[in-house]
This record gives sequence, C-alpha cells and structure tokens, in this order.
Amino acid sequence: MSSPLAANDVLDRVYLEIRCKLLDVAAALDRIARADDSTKMGTDVRLKQIKQGIDILSTEGGARAERLQMLFSDPYIANWNRRETSATNGAGHH
Repeated sequence: MSSPLAANDVLDRVYLEIRCKLLDVAAALDRIARADDSTKMGTDVRLKQIKQGIDILSTEGGARAERLQMLFSDPYIANWNRRETSATNGAGHH
C-alpha cells in the first residue's frame, strides 16, 4: 500500500495545470466584460453561478469540488427518466 503524497509534492505536480485553468477563466471573464452588452450581464444567472463558484474556490477546507458540483447541478427529481404522468419533469406518455 502506498502512502499519500506530501502536500508540496501534490502542488508540484498540479501547479502549472491549475495556473493555466485560472488564466482561462480570467480570460473568459475578460471577454464577457469587453463585450458590447456586458452591462446587461449583471443579472445573468450563469454569471452569478460562476462568481459563486469562484467564492467556493477561495474558501479553506475540503469538499470544494463537491460544493462546485452541487452548485452547477440540477436539483434531484424523482422519476425523471420515467415516461409516466407522475414524472415531475414534464415527460408524459408518447
């Protein structure tokens, strides 16, 4: 059984990849900000989710990936894949 890596070793392995992804996010947000109608984006739910995601990333502790996944996930709907009138997602008999 192998022992877990030291935090510094993990950071050595992933630092450049993380840096690249953060630069990608920053560039995408800059493109949105420079767009002609960027002032209208303040109410866009997707942009609000992205900003909430950035807030999650800046917190201490674990479970950031889980919290991000839940932020961008749809709520659970029982029987979502059934073609019955009892399904709550609007799927009915065909």
